[in-house]
Amino acid sequence: MSKVAVVYWYQTGNTQAMAEAVAEGAGAEAVDVADFSADKVADYDAFAFGCPAMGSEELDPDFEETWNDCVPEFGGKKVALFGSYDWGTGEWMETWKEAAEGAGVNVVDTVIANLEPDDEALETLKALGAKLAE
Repeated sequence: MSKVAVVYWYQTGNTQAMAEAVAEGAGAEAVDVADFSADKVADYDAFAFGCPAMGSEELDPDFEETWNDCVPEFGGKKVALFGSYDWGTGEWMETWKEAAEGAGVNVVDTVIANLEPDDEALETLKALGAKLAE
């Protein structure tokens, strides 16, 4: 079983609920991005990073700084991306995924939720956590 890091940033709690669902499925703990850094990447086999859409469909700057520091450390490890949004179409996730893949990140899946994740989204997130832990 892989050791999974579930790292997230939240503002209203929606992305935190998503992180907790991924962590449950992975048998891991969700960690606030403020408590994670690139020097911890080597301690894990797989990752789920979560951030809601901010501003005009972008990542939170503090989250993005940690994310950018971690990207060169991932190697071929599995990485999933998740987050919630309130407006738009979820474009920030497509932009994030494309940038990650362009930087060589092995993005295995993405999950988004409009506002609070519903039961279906939470089940999808738990399954994602289990997939990362395989």
